[in-house]
Amino acid sequence: MDNIKQYVQENKERFINELIDLLKIPSVSADSAYAQDVVDTAEAVKKSLEKAGCDFVELCETPGYPIVYGEKIIDKNLPTVLVYGHYDVQPPDPMDLWTSPPFEPVIKPTEIHPEGAIFARGACDDKGQMYMHVKAFEYMIQNNCLPCNVKFMIEGEEEVGSKSLSWFVERNQAKLANDVILISDTGMISNQQPSITTGLRGLSYVEVEVTGPNRDLHSGLYGGAVANPINILAKMIASLHDENNHITIPGFYDKVQELSLEERAEMAKAPFSLENYKKALDIEDIHGEAGYVTNERNSIRPTLDVNGIWGGYTGEGAKTVIASKAFAKISMRLVPNQDWEEITELFKKHFESIAPKSVKVKVTPHHGGQGYVTPIDSIGYRAANKAYTETFDVPAIPVRSGGSIPIVALFEKELKSKTILMGFGLDSDAIHSPNEHFGVFNYLKGIETIPLFYKYFTEMTK
Repeated sequence: MDNIKQYVQENKERFINELIDLLKIPSVSADSAYAQDVVDTAEAVKKSLEKAGCDFVELCETPGYPIVYGEKIIDKNLPTVLVYGHYDVQPPDPMDLWTSPPFEPVIKPTEIHPEGAIFARGACDDKGQMYMHVKAFEYMIQNNCLPCNVKFMIEGEEEVGSKSLSWFVERNQAKLANDVILISDTGMISNQQPSITTGLRGLSYVEVEVTGPNRDLHSGLYGGAVANPINILAKMIASLHDENNHITIPGFYDKVQELSLEERAEMAKAPFSLENYKKALDIEDIHGEAGYVTNERNSIRPTLDVNGIWGGYTGEGAKTVIASKAFAKISMRLVPNQDWEEITELFKKHFESIAPKSVKVKVTPHHGGQGYVTPIDSIGYRAANKAYTETFDVPAIPVRSGGSIPIVALFEKELKSKTILMGFGLDSDAIHSPNEHFGVFNYLKGIETIPLFYKYFTEMTK
């Protein structure tokens, strides 16, 4: 693999253009209006795997969107790497905050990416990072240096809970058998300091509905005499945290694993500037659970956040109305040992209990997943660290992410294999937000680094 850097440079423009073509397809899984686009993206991914050198590729039908499965089996006695990624993307809203259309990719320099970044929905999450694996595989095939077997499983429902993936994995354990699972759907500390995500938070996502009167009412004739669902909902949500920003749901923290002071000290070695953090977000001060620093609050501690709230009149001008209903979407990020279904039930029970009799409350669970921790002494971790060290000239730092990839715990349960999270995105890449982007440096560096993981994992497994 001595010529990997040369191969990447020689094919740089083609790699970028191929990704741009993929990013042009609006594969928004959450919106049925884009259903055909999601399917078209699956077809495009299938063709890219065939062209890269897979011996067998298929679109696997599921109750939802298809899963793209591909493989290259060179020797059944060699280890097998299963690559997971997703081809669906988040909705682009709010559209007016994008500086360029979300599905018309452009390359622009930024302060962090002076060499340019690709701006488009899905650039980093996860089309860009998924496609790195396709091109890394292409390199190994073209240069006859693929050291082990490879399987690809690329899904189209990650952004809506991966329900069909669970269905597929449970029914295809033999097909998906592997020695390690490799995912790039996370980030690293900086372009100078790589990191490997060793922990993920779980997720419980619910929608709440508060109903007062049986119809919208005139706020002059009825104001002060009947419950206003929006006012009630706001008070109920506010009560979910106390003055120290602890979550007030009874039993919520019962299974939270407290990290030792030694473990927290190791985490603190990761470079972090609080001033730069606040500057990047344009905030005057930070906010969070008492007793923990910022990098602990967003990784090793559970959280509860309102992701959307609505009700009543929100159009232009005034309409004096007491709404019949108010709604909110709420997500809880969970740490390992917290069971998402148990937490969802605790939330439901508590939220219903704090509602006054003047309103009715409905809690609808949407989706969730368990947290995950991978050991840093595993062969997979050591191979990834060696690969990063070779391409970045410094060892990677193990970090725990605040994000959730619920299927990682599913993989360990159903496939009995560990997952290695080799992310190349940055916190500043605005995933799930307007102006999502992925650095050209990061994209190409991923293609350069991934083949080295295969090399070292195979060597260490023998």
